[in-house]
Amino acid sequence: MSFQLHNFFRSSTSTRLRAVLNLKGLDYDYIAYVLRYGETRSPQYLALNPQGLVPSLVREDGKVMTQSLAIIEWLDEVYPEPALLPSDPDGKAQDRALAYMIACDIHPLNNLRVLQYLGRELGADEEQQKTWFTRWVRTTLDAFELTLAAKDEHSVYCLSDTPGLADVCLYAQIWNNKRFGILMDDWPNISRIYKALDALPALRNAAPPNQPDAA
Repeated sequence: MSFQLHNFFRSSTSTRLRAVLNLKGLDYDYIAYVLRYGETRSPQYLALNPQGLVPSLVREDGKVMTQSLAIIEWLDEVYPEPALLPSDPDGKAQDRALAYMIACDIHPLNNLRVLQYLGRELGADEEQQKTWFTRWVRTTLDAFELTLAAKDEHSVYCLSDTPGLADVCLYAQIWNNKRFGILMDDWPNISRIYKALDALPALRNAAPPNQPDAA
């Protein structure tokens, strides 16, 4: 099956979905949008995704899927190898908890439309927007790091020796952090895991600088 992936190279939600498609060896046509130019607010795109957000995944049967985590879990059920989520309920809950720390506690507050609102409506300059971004990243990644440090067993990635849901979310977020100059010195476990993930071709090929619209 070949998919159509409607996305933006710098979008962390797009990055995490690209990573999963690559990990599972699934082909997709790359369709790029420039968020700053409002290209996802066009009537054509809103007919595809009424939220006007990326990513959207169009399946071969024409069905449109939205919201990256929902798409990723669907892919993990339909294309179970390699599995992203553990097979046991406790493992699933732990992996989702880490993933949601990033997807629910960081991303919504650091989304481009939020930063644009801060600037356009509240008059926040670039430095103030960076302060806002950094505050919410640090609040959550400090807790993420403590969670990793408290694990009973060492693993290559967040929870195991194979990449999981939390890993693809973390990888995408770290790339977002780079744009704002946020260093990883205070998070040794996160830094180690990021380096291990970045060594995987499937993840590296999903990274923002390696996309056709990044030039």
